[in-house]
Amino acid sequence: MFSSFKPGERGKIVDLSHVSHLVQRRLLDLGITEGSEVCVKCVMPFGGPIMIESCGQCIGIRRKEAVQIEVVKV
Repeated sequence: MFSSFKPGERGKIVDLSHVSHLVQRRLLDLGITEGSEVCVKCVMPFGGPIMIESCGQCIGIRRKEAVQIEVVKV
C-alpha cells in the first residue's frame, strides 16, 4: 500500500481491484495499470493526497483511494 511509502521510493502496482471502478478507469486513462512502475513524489500532511509519478506524469490520488491500491517496493 502507498501508506507505507516515503517520498522518493519506487514501487510496482500489483492489484487495482479494490478501488472503485471510476478510479480504475481514471488511472487506466492516465496509463497507470497493474504492472506499472510508480514513484511517490510527496505525501501531503493531515491525510491529504499522495503525489505519484508514472509514465513521466505526476498525479495526485486521494489517500483513501491510494491505500486500496496494492503496491510492492522495487
